[in-house]
Amino acid sequence: MTEKTGFEKAPARDRRRFPGISSRAYEHPSDRSALVALRKLSGFDTVFKTLSGLLPERSLRLLFLSESVRVGETQFPHLHTMLRDACYILDLEKVPQMYVQQDPKPNAMCIGLDEPIIVVTTGLVELLDEEEMRAVVGHEVGHALSGHAVYRTILLFLTGLALKVAWIPLGNVAIMALVTALREWFRKSELSADRAGLLAGQDLRASMRGLMKIAGGNHLHEMNVDAFLAQAEEYESSGDLRDSVLKILNVLPRTHPFTTVRAAELKKWAESRDYQRIMDGHYPRRDEDKDASVSDSFRQSATHYADAVRTSKDPLMKLVGDIAGGTADLGGKLRDKFTGASAGASAGGGAGAGGGTAGGPEGRGGATDQG
Repeated sequence: MTEKTGFEKAPARDRRRFPGISSRAYEHPSDRSALVALRKLSGFDTVFKTLSGLLPERSLRLLFLSESVRVGETQFPHLHTMLRDACYILDLEKVPQMYVQQDPKPNAMCIGLDEPIIVVTTGLVELLDEEEMRAVVGHEVGHALSGHAVYRTILLFLTGLALKVAWIPLGNVAIMALVTALREWFRKSELSADRAGLLAGQDLRASMRGLMKIAGGNHLHEMNVDAFLAQAEEYESSGDLRDSVLKILNVLPRTHPFTTVRAAELKKWAESRDYQRIMDGHYPRRDEDKDASVSDSFRQSATHYADAVRTSKDPLMKLVGDIAGGTADLGGKLRDKFTGASAGASAGGGAGAGGGTAGGPEGRGGATDQG
């Protein structure tokens, strides 16, 4: 009698492998630029070096060893197979240890300083089918390959430390500056890891389903991929400048981008020439990383941001684009954006009544983190 895994068994199929692939192949331009900006933050190098020596990594490993179930050939063997497959496809030489933690909240993370550890919750294992879970495991292996685990571990430590020293005004301000910078980077790194998950699973529909389930639970019969992606379009384009500011405030406390935004970004990349080139075997190799140009990375990031501003439907981004393009009457434009009024035809003419709406979706904080 075979043991039930709790997954729907999908037909076995071959997946492309990417020998020697560099994380540069799938890293989102925002991820690279945010990490460079983080490293340039005043005091970050000092804090990083200090924390690297102080963080109780051995204690962390012992905690998972004693309180969670270690994935292997005799425990959660289906997850063990997925992990080995993902490491084989992305050519990660050493397979990280993986643990299943009892927690009804769907979550996964990759942490550790010397060696990465992958942790998934029972809530996530019970929520996703086999192909959806394969994308999540590949997502976490992507974090490991990119070296994200170190910064995620420091973020977790600093977040806890900020709570402990909240009564010290200046100390808390200094720590929260680092936490805010780390969160900004980590949100961008999630977009990179989503791409790694797609490369490992090679099933865009499964990746989309997984993100939908994280947002709306195990009710796929009640959900629709096109409608879900339309939410991302509405979120980006609706409202006025005030809503743009609220979106920024909503996302600041989060370590992850909003789920609809992640789905839209992943679909866009899956349809791009960059993704097809990787699938055809044309991608940067790790043995070329030492020769990679930092200035080229900056140029790619700058180009990405310029394109994002130019094509964005968000009112704030459109205003930034207008300013960069040299739009006249900046003061009047700012006034009109905030008040919803349309500009008058002449200096002596009265401003017409505005028709702007404020009340576009702003997203909810505290959504599930899939690390």
